[in-house]
Amino acid sequence: MAGVCEPIALVAPDGAPTAETRYRRHLPPETLAWLYESMAVTRELDTEFVNLQRQGELALYASCRGQEAAQVGATACLRKTDWLFPQYRELGAFLVRGISPPQVGALWRGTWHGGLGFTDKCCAPISIPIGTQGLHAVGAAMAAQRLGEDSVTVAFLGDGATSEGDVHEALNLASVYRAPCVFFVQNNHWAISVPMHRQMAAPSITQRADGYGMPGVRVDGNDVLACFAVMAEAAARARAGEGPTLIEAVTYRMGPHTTSDDPTRYRSADEVDLWRSRDPLARYRTYLEQEGVWTQRLEDRVAHRAQRLRSELRDAVLTEPDVDVTEVFDTVYHRITPDLEHQRAQLTAELAKES
Repeated sequence: MAGVCEPIALVAPDGAPTAETRYRRHLPPETLAWLYESMAVTRELDTEFVNLQRQGELALYASCRGQEAAQVGATACLRKTDWLFPQYRELGAFLVRGISPPQVGALWRGTWHGGLGFTDKCCAPISIPIGTQGLHAVGAAMAAQRLGEDSVTVAFLGDGATSEGDVHEALNLASVYRAPCVFFVQNNHWAISVPMHRQMAAPSITQRADGYGMPGVRVDGNDVLACFAVMAEAAARARAGEGPTLIEAVTYRMGPHTTSDDPTRYRSADEVDLWRSRDPLARYRTYLEQEGVWTQRLEDRVAHRAQRLRSELRDAVLTEPDVDVTEVFDTVYHRITPDLEHQRAQLTAELAKES
């Protein structure tokens, strides 16, 4: 069996440019700065979400700490009309796409309307079931084909999702119909507590692409410029009618799987320290310093925006009034069914007893 290929990287862990020549790293300075800002603000918001959950204001939260480069890079190169089909850890993608932190907060707070408004930004609501969004992405891509649109869909998946049947079916269907879909797998090494080597016998997720008849690309998921370049190439290929691509972004989940998880029970501190030394933010900032793009003014701008968005998120979570829960019955069908009408009456009666 062939060995594992080295991930494509444009910026080395020490912040220096690599020898890679196939992919372009020389973006406009304002784009380079915006990528850094998006990553840094994502991390700040991620911290605020964790704080809010620990304070009992959110039902649950899945941190993306350590995966900012993969998410920001993969989303930043897309058109606003390209559809995103996220799992539950894509805060960086949401930020780039223009979905507000309060919208994401409503989702994690568990209000029934959490996720409404996502589609206004060509982003599907998050998928909690593992891997089902892969099929949704392929279906949307096939619909775009039939409508004559040139949009691309992106399925954001974790390494654990590639062990699910839905993802196998999505990959196969996309390949057979040459659907304009990109499968972006963030391999953060752990499917909750199950390491990669216990999930599959193949040397890498990328090599599975051969079995589906599509290109597979392995990229350094802690390198925002490499993720940007690889996704841009895959999106252009899909837009040109050349079919899907499987991208494996090799990264690491620095925090727990969710706030209900204790990662110290299944992984070592040495492993975490190793990946902390490959921090995507520190790497990219060093690169920008060497390129003369990073300035204190940029850092101050990032800090100001992060503080503003953190405050907006906290205020929204703490002050947003509860919605009328019975409204959820009105949005299932165009005209409410007798069964749902009966259920709404039951719930209304129960709530009346508690008031």
